[in-house]
Amino acid sequence: MDSIFSKIIRREIPSYTVAEDDKHYAFLDIRPLRKGHTLVVPKREVDHLIDLSEAEHSALWTFAQKIALSIRECMPCTRVASVVLGMEVPHAHIHLIPIDQESDIRFDRAPKAFTEEEMKVIASEISEGISL
Repeated sequence: MDSIFSKIIRREIPSYTVAEDDKHYAFLDIRPLRKGHTLVVPKREVDHLIDLSEAEHSALWTFAQKIALSIRECMPCTRVASVVLGMEVPHAHIHLIPIDQESDIRFDRAPKAFTEEEMKVIASEISEGISL
């Protein structure tokens, strides 16, 4: 396996990095449902979230929580949704999406469009609020 997320983690494909540690990587979704839509992935490529070890699973959610707390503080929203679908990329990942209503997480809607500069600013704003 060599998913697009693994290529992003290795910096073979550019991304808007939000946070990183030795085992996890968070970056903005390039097809966001809302401003601040972030993907959180383990660096170890595994297709299904439930195939992570118990320790890896727990660590991934702990890392994601730190990102979600920052999103909640810097993106206008009522909640930060945590969504696990995993259908489009064979690499476990969590979507963190700032929402005001449940319909904000409809993946069948057209993604929002932001310029490269706007994406850089969004990533920076979220990143600045994270305490790893």
